[in-house]
Amino acid sequence: MVPIEQVKDSYDIKPETCRKCGHALEGQDPEPYRHQITEIPPVVAEIVEYRLHGLSCPECGTETCAELPPGVPQGAFGPRMQAMVSLLSGRYRLSKRDTAEVMDDFFQAGISTGSICALEQRASEAISGSVEEAREYVKEQPVVHMDETGWREANKKAWLWVAATSLVTVFLIRCSRGSKVDKEMLGETFGGILNSDRWSAYNWVTVSLRQLCWSRLLRDFQAFVEREGESQRIGEAILAQSDLMFEWWHRVRDGTMTRATFQAKMKPVQQKVGKLLCQGTACAHDKTAGTCRDILKREAALWTFVHVEDVEPTNNLGERQVRHGVLWRKMCFGTQSEAGSRFAERIMTVVATLKQQQRNVLDYLTEACDAANWGRPAPSLLLTAPTS
Repeated sequence: MVPIEQVKDSYDIKPETCRKCGHALEGQDPEPYRHQITEIPPVVAEIVEYRLHGLSCPECGTETCAELPPGVPQGAFGPRMQAMVSLLSGRYRLSKRDTAEVMDDFFQAGISTGSICALEQRASEAISGSVEEAREYVKEQPVVHMDETGWREANKKAWLWVAATSLVTVFLIRCSRGSKVDKEMLGETFGGILNSDRWSAYNWVTVSLRQLCWSRLLRDFQAFVEREGESQRIGEAILAQSDLMFEWWHRVRDGTMTRATFQAKMKPVQQKVGKLLCQGTACAHDKTAGTCRDILKREAALWTFVHVEDVEPTNNLGERQVRHGVLWRKMCFGTQSEAGSRFAERIMTVVATLKQQQRNVLDYLTEACDAANWGRPAPSLLLTAPTS
């Protein structure tokens, strides 16, 4: 039920006679029952024509043609249509053909699949500056969540990387899954806390500046349990400690336990988990022993969240944001060119960031495309753009 101020039309319907005796009724109900109907009116694309006249000079005979006024697109489609096409293909992951059908069915705006590709590239160029600004912003944040997933570019293997903060998320598509990519995203002088899984590409970050994702670790420890024997005993014991850890962590997050109390309670948990991991290195099961050895190399990164505020024990934010790319890959099978990859990473950056900030994506893309027509930079993706 929306406020009455947002209602376009309203109609007061009054009963004329008593439903029991039939006597005529008059008066006003101070609180009538309200029944609202939401409807979408027909929307038809508008076509504006600019007639550029060519006139001959009566003095010298030279013909001069008029030029389009400033801000008028050089192509056949306006900024909102460019934004809509980019949103349908980039956010809702429609194929070029389906996007063309939606534009025709919903707006009676005919467009070819080739024109859709061209509009995607114009939108990609329009938002490139604001996306680059967002990437630089991420490098300076105190906590960054990172993850990566498989991708295809021109039928070749690639990876989609994500770096997420509380207000900004950026994506990057590269043919490498190595450390050079996360160095590109974080900057080689990164001084914040990196929250990630145990993938080796992140090992260049100092252990004291890392938080290993406990969601991934729990899967590792559950795998210990499924191997039975000594591996099972160690896995069950670590999982029991993790249950206590998460119970207390949720209380800290909800404000029902102080951080000082949490830190005191966690000391024996940290000691027990460390001892169990050491025991695991001697386990007869090679995979269990290997995992324990690898975790112990970065043991301090298990507990960063205990001592540093605003650090989560899990990388759920990074995993949730990379899901955008997973769905794109499943529905569109990646990208067909380098230009397509740039569009994908930029539009995913815009969509994910604006959703975090509860800003309207279509409005933003429209403003960005319109700004490009005027030769201006796109609006900032940052809630407060840095001053120069």
